[in-house]
Amino acid sequence: MSLVLIVEDNERNLKLVRDVLQVKGYTTLEAGTAEEGIKLAGERKPDLILMDIQLPGMNGIDALKVLRSDPATAKIPVVAVTASVMQQDRKLITEAGFDGYVGKPISIKEFLGAVQTALGKA
Repeated sequence: MSLVLIVEDNERNLKLVRDVLQVKGYTTLEAGTAEEGIKLAGERKPDLILMDIQLPGMNGIDALKVLRSDPATAKIPVVAVTASVMQQDRKLITEAGFDGYVGKPISIKEFLGAVQTALGKA
């Protein structure tokens, strides 16, 4: 089963995403900051990264740039999971090169669809 790295600083959101994925049989890794997520991605090479945009320290968009610039993590699909749902935010996220987008509060069906699409199993 696929290994999914969740980069999320909000404990409730992290628990929801983790629980939904684990019930569906995914293995999860967790990071509370972008820096920690980048480190884990390099070490564990997850099949997918779910990245919050508003993180303490480095934000998700800057973290994506770091991941894409490293040959070891450049090909890992990264889906933005964010409360930034304004049209211009969504455009910025898409233009940054994320492989997908899930708005908060999370719709379980939409969320799982985005995960499956990013993993190429849609």
